[in-house]
Parts: sequence; structure tokens; C-alpha cells
Amino acid sequence: TVVVAGVLLAAGLVAGWAGAPDRIAVPLLALATVAGGWYVVPRGLRAARAGALDMHFLMTIAAVGAAFIGEWGEAASAMFLFGVAQLLESRSMDRARDAIRALMDLSPAAARVVRDGRELQVPVEEVRVGETVVVRPGEKIPVDGTVADGLSAVNEAPITGESIPVDKAAGDELFAGTLNGHGALHVTATRLAEDSTLARIIHLVEEAQATRAPSQSFVDRFARWYTPAAVVAAALVATVPPALGFGDWSEWLYRGLATLVVACPCALVISTPVSIVSGLAAAARGGVLVKGGAHLEQLGRIDLLAIDKTGTLTGGHPTVAAVIPLGAGTTAGEVMRLALAIERHSEHPLARAVMAHGEHLGLRPGPSSGFTALPGRGARATVDGRVIHLGNERLARELGALTPEAEHELEAAERDGTTAVLVVSDGRPVGVLAISDRPRPEAAEALRLLHGEGVRRVAMLTGDNPATARAIAAEVGVDEVHAGLLPDDKVRVVREHEAAGRRVAFVGDGVNDAPALAAATVGVAMGAAGTDVALETADVALMGDDLTRLAFAVRLSRATVGVIRQNVAFSLVVKAVFLLLAVTGYATLWMAVLADTGASLLVVANGLRVLRVR
Repeated sequence: TVVVAGVLLAAGLVAGWAGAPDRIAVPLLALATVAGGWYVVPRGLRAARAGALDMHFLMTIAAVGAAFIGEWGEAASAMFLFGVAQLLESRSMDRARDAIRALMDLSPAAARVVRDGRELQVPVEEVRVGETVVVRPGEKIPVDGTVADGLSAVNEAPITGESIPVDKAAGDELFAGTLNGHGALHVTATRLAEDSTLARIIHLVEEAQATRAPSQSFVDRFARWYTPAAVVAAALVATVPPALGFGDWSEWLYRGLATLVVACPCALVISTPVSIVSGLAAAARGGVLVKGGAHLEQLGRIDLLAIDKTGTLTGGHPTVAAVIPLGAGTTAGEVMRLALAIERHSEHPLARAVMAHGEHLGLRPGPSSGFTALPGRGARATVDGRVIHLGNERLARELGALTPEAEHELEAAERDGTTAVLVVSDGRPVGVLAISDRPRPEAAEALRLLHGEGVRRVAMLTGDNPATARAIAAEVGVDEVHAGLLPDDKVRVVREHEAAGRRVAFVGDGVNDAPALAAATVGVAMGAAGTDVALETADVALMGDDLTRLAFAVRLSRATVGVIRQNVAFSLVVKAVFLLLAVTGYATLWMAVLADTGASLLVVANGLRVLRVR
């Protein structure tokens, strides 16, 4: 209809300029007005019936008024230009959503499944959990799963944002939508297609785009009272001056219509959502999932970053550096046997280190019962009829098991910058495990970048001992250290900073740190790909393990908020200038439409700049 309106408008204007009689030019312009308003007028009438006087209603009144006073060229021009603006605006908004559409296109439609000893091509929605999926070199992985057989390098950039392919072998996790490299893989499906990490990311980003950011809510509230005020102002411009004898009615009615068109808050209303959508899409493309415009805005305003240590600042791949038996008759092998029997039930990073060390030594974990995790302290289980505790110094003090020998070994381990874990049997210390967990290679650079983005202080919140925490903090550039914390203590520290007027972002693993993630101004889950709790708990999720992406997210947030402010200011200035021109008679109706259209397109183009933030 926009194209038809343009052709008819051109024909009508050419006929008028050529001196054709009104019976030829006016019907062409009237048809152009109808074509241009084919979708605009019904929307405007629906808005009026609902009591919401939007831009479609304002344009409808302007076109009808122009036709009423015989300005058919103005009416047709207004409808055509507004239609073009709506079309270009829609296309521009589609560009902002391209990143999400690209995510949707990542997962293949079919999968090669082994059933009854044969490979069958089936729709990906029909793949069942536990089935074996064959992925050939160069193919996309159709479902979330684990490698059952084969070796390959997989490009996980669509999920984690990490551009370097990751080597995969038996037991490693795979995500739907990632690209297999040089090797063939047999994959055991662990999730249905609709439950995959990729599907959840798409759902959460779409959900985020549907939520209102504070800036957007403000603009919407502003437009709700501004639009009726604009209608009243235009009516006053059209009626009061001629009623008082200042000019004829047709002249002031025309000025009132021009005022009405200029007053359309098109650019103002579109200024925020296009920027927010662009920001969310750019974040998703960069491996950062932001669960709403409100969180995107808040991220750029944080002035204190509270961050967990294990698995966040450190690599989360600790190794057992030493096993020290305590007491006569106890061996390192016995200490490891008891530790393995407990840690076989735990998902803590330190537990994985103990299990890996046992496997390296050729030890198999023995049976245990009654396993209980003790958050922030350790764990407990029954082994061979004995109650075995495994944990930190805090737990040892609670048990009264901190003998002079045990305390000496704990202090020695801490001086070496390792985390000391005490093994206690029926209240008696039997050994110490010294576990080393090095900082991530990018941790120091990430904190430097965050300081550069305006984050004033970085605080480490950890359950580890103070000596180890201070050693890691000094190495990566942390400003303050809070060590020996339980989960509730982390919440307390976060709330103390917020009570002091600081906006706090807390970065953790999304599971043990869930209370602190919820308490912070912005909760950020680290390495959340494939982790259900992390995706659900945090406001922001770094899909990969690259801490520098947090600095990117903060920079993106600041850029988005900056663009929103630019758009709002520009929209209001343009409105003020052209309202003055319209009231004084210097702006014609088509000029008013062109100004409104141009302002809308410029704020859309400015909003799309956010997509270029890297």
C-alpha cells in the first residue's frame, strides 16, 4: 500500500503541476491518501476507542483535517511519508533482532540417530534423551549431549561467545547449535530439543526484549499524557487565534494540523526500545545473556563488583598439590581413601580436584552413606561405620578437631597460597589436602578493564581462608577481600555495600552463590552455558568462562544508556523547534511530517549503532 500511495501521490502532484483540472488531480491525491492510510487509520481509530491517542490517531486527524480544508496534496503527502517511516522503522527494528533470528537458525532441523543398529535421519524434535546421535565432521550438533565416542574440536562461539574451538573427547558436554570440527562424534542426547541450552537462551532473550526498561517505561508514561496534551494544544492553535480575530479560520486550522503532526511523539516513543533491543541482541551475540532491559541499564551503573573466587576469579580446575597425613599410623593413601568416599557425591570444584587426583593415583572411591553438604564449610558422610568430615578450618574449629599439628599444617598450606582441606574421622584429624587453584589467565586484565569502565572497587567474597584469598587478590588486582564467608555472609556483605549507597554486581557460579546473586543490584552468573540454575537465578549470564566479557557487558550497557539519552534529547529538541515553526506558520504540513519521519529514522539509526559495540 505504501508503494501504491507513492505512485498515486506522484501522479496527482504531476497532474496538478501540469495544470490538469481538479477533477483529475484531486481523485488521484484522495486515492493516495486512502492507500497511505490503509493501515494507519484503522489503528488510529482502535487507539481512540481504547482511550490511547497514539501517533496513528494524530496522523489520521491531520490527514482528515487537511482534506477538509482542500489540501489534498498535504493529506496524501502526510499519509505516504508516515507509511514510509513505519515501513523503514519496522525494517530497522528487524535488523536489531537479526542476532536472535540467527540463533534460531543455528540448530539443524534433523538429526542422525542410531536406532536398532541403523542410522536414521529424523526431525530433531523426535530425538529422545539417551539416544545416540551421529555428528559428522563439519556438521552442526543438533541436541545437547555428551560425547560417547570420538575426538573433535567444536566451535562453541554461538553459545559461549568463545571463538577458539574447544577439544572434545568422551564424557565432554556438547551444546545444540555448535559446529563440529574435523572428527566424527557419537553423542548421547541429554536434553530434548526444546530444552536445549540454545532453546533456553532464545526464550530468555525474547522474554527480555518483551520487558520494559526504566527508560522505556518513562517514555511510555510521558507519551500517555503528552499525546492528549498535543491534541488539546493543536485544537487551541486552530481555534483561539481566529476566534480572537488574528487571521482567518483556514489559515489557523492548517497551522493547528501542522502542530498536531509535529507533536506526534513517534521519534520519542521509538527512541528507547530500538536501543534496548539492539543492546540485548549485541550482548547475546557476544556470549552475554541479559535477561531484560532493566538489567542492561543497571549493569552500566554499577560502582562495586563483588566476585566469588573459586571458578570465577580462579580457573575452577584446582589440583591436589599435597596429601599430608596426621598422627601415627595414618598414611596418605588412607587419607585419600576417606576423602574419595565423601567427594564422590559432591559437585564442588574442590571435590572434582580430589576425584581427579584419586584417579591419577589409580584409587577407586569406596562406599559411603548419609552424605550431607555443609555450605561454606565442607561435607559429611559415614565411611566404614565412622563419621567422616571433610572441610575448611571453620568446620575443624566447630568439631573441636583443630589440634596443634593440624593447625600447623593448615597454616603451612595457606602460606603456600593453597587451599587446605582437613579430613576428620570421628572428631580426630587424620590428614590435610593442599589444593591449588590458579587465577584465570584473563582475570587481572578483566579487572583492569572493569576499572577502566568506571567500576570503582572490586571485592572478593569467598569461603576460602584469608591467606589464600589475599594471595589470589594481590595477583589479580582485587581491592578488598572478605574471606571465610558462608553463603549468608556473602549476602550480608552485598547488602552492607548497597546500604552505603553503592550499586553492586555480584559474580558467582549461579548455584552456591544464588542468595548473593539475588541480593545484588545485578546478579551475574559465570560460565552459565548448560547450567540450569545459573540461567534461571542470575540477571546476566556470561555463557563462557571468559571474565573479560563482563567488561564488554558493562561497556555495552553504558553505550546503550548513552544512545537512549541522545535519542530522547534529540527527539525533544526537534519537537520544540518544529512546534515553534508550525505555530508561527513557517512549517507546512508535509514539512512537519518530513521532520517527524526524519527524526524517527535518525533515532532508529542511532539505536542500531549499539549493535556495533564489540
